[in-house]
Amino acid sequence: MTEDFQEIVETFEFLDDWEDRYRHVIELGKDMPALDEALRVDATKVDGCASQVWIVPKIEGQGADAVFTFDGESDAMIVRGLIAILGALYNGQTLQAVVDTDAGAAFAQLGLDQHLSAQRSNGLRAMIARIQSVAQGHIAANS
Repeated sequence: MTEDFQEIVETFEFLDDWEDRYRHVIELGKDMPALDEALRVDATKVDGCASQVWIVPKIEGQGADAVFTFDGESDAMIVRGLIAILGALYNGQTLQAVVDTDAGAAFAQLGLDQHLSAQRSNGLRAMIARIQSVAQGHIAANS
């Protein structure tokens, strides 16, 4: 687990009220840099999300030890926050660590798994699947 994600976990533990937690998620999204309009294309769009979501992966290095980062964007503020949390979970990890990360368990630590609508949960799973698929594909192609 990254230091950035652990920081989010600690903040969530401090915030008792779910409205405060949602506000924090939205703030995390607001703090993310906007994704360049030129990168908001079909190839980077995540299917399975109720809102518009784009994820642009970046991989430095070769094989399972290559380092993964991504930029993302959504037209929905809460989803931008979820993208920011995914960034805290995955950015800077090796591809193997990305593949091995149990994102569902990580989000359960935040309690978000119980407080997202069915549509948001499906969209979150689609984003996680895209990220892990990119990592697995890169490992397979460079092994």
